[in-house]
Amino acid sequence: MFDFRLKVFDTVAKRLNFTRAARELHITQPAVTKHVQEIEHQLGTQLFDRNGTKISLTASGNVLLKYTEQLFGIYRDMEFEIAQLSKQYKGLLRIGASTTIAQYVLPPVLAEFHGKFKDIKIELTIHNTEMIEQLLEQKKIDIGLIEGSSKSSLFHYTPFLKDEIVLVAKAAHPLAQKNMLKAEDLKSIPLLLREPGSGTLETLSFALKSVGIKINELQVEMQLGNTESIKLYLLHSDAMALLSIHSVLQELRNNTLTIIDVKKLSIERDFQFIQLLGAHNSLTALFLNFAQRYNFKL
Repeated sequence: MFDFRLKVFDTVAKRLNFTRAARELHITQPAVTKHVQEIEHQLGTQLFDRNGTKISLTASGNVLLKYTEQLFGIYRDMEFEIAQLSKQYKGLLRIGASTTIAQYVLPPVLAEFHGKFKDIKIELTIHNTEMIEQLLEQKKIDIGLIEGSSKSSLFHYTPFLKDEIVLVAKAAHPLAQKNMLKAEDLKSIPLLLREPGSGTLETLSFALKSVGIKINELQVEMQLGNTESIKLYLLHSDAMALLSIHSVLQELRNNTLTIIDVKKLSIERDFQFIQLLGAHNSLTALFLNFAQRYNFKL
C-alpha cells in the first residue's frame, strides 16, 4: 500500500468504528486516531463527526472515501499488470459456480480473462451452492463461487461481489403500481422459490426470520431449479419471486419485470469465492485477483 494512512481512513470509514478498524489493521487504536488526524490536518478539514462512541462521515469524508476507493482500484490494477509481465500462465483451471453467478455474473469476466490469458483452459461447472461445496471438498474443482451465507471450517471464503435479493413480478402485475408491500403480505402472495440447496433460498430463509416470517408460512406456488424458468413463469402469471438483482437487470431495462419494495425487508449478501484451506495455487490466485478487479456496472 503506497499510503497506509489512506488504508486506515478507508477501514474506519467503512466500519465507522476506530476499535474495529484497529483490530482489522493489527495496529493500536491511538495509531488509527493519529493517522486519521494527520490526514485531516493535511487536508484542512474534518473527516468524521464524533458523537460519543459513534462516528459518521462528514461531507469531506464522503468525498475522500470516493476517491480513496478509486485510488485503491488503480493501485490494484497497476500491481496486477506489473506482476504479470514476468510470468507465463498455462494449464487447466476448474471453476465451480452456483447458478445465479454462473448465468449472470461470470460470463463477461471469463471472456475478458480468456482474452488476457489464452493459454489457460477453463472448465466451468454449474450447480447450486450446496453441490459446489461438495465438489470442492472432493477436489473435483479448484475454486468455487457461491451465493450462500453458511460457513464451513473446511473452506476459506473471500468476498467477491455485493448482491441484493429483490421481489419481482411482471410489469403488468396488479400490485405493480403499489409503492411498497408489508413483509406480512408475503404470506398471501403466490411465490416462486428456488430449489432446496440453493444459496438464494438459504439467504432468503435467513432474512425472513428477521421480520418474523418462516419459509413454510409463505404461499409457495412452485419451486424451480432455474432462474430463467422462474422469470418466464412470472411473465405468464400473477406470482412473484425473490431473485438476485443481477439476474433481472435485462428484464428491468426492457420493462418486462418490475421490482416491488417490501417494507423493512432488505436482503443483501456477498457472492463469495470459496477454496479448500491450504489448497491455493497460482492459477486460482490469478483468477481470483482478476475477478476482484473486474468493473461491474449495474
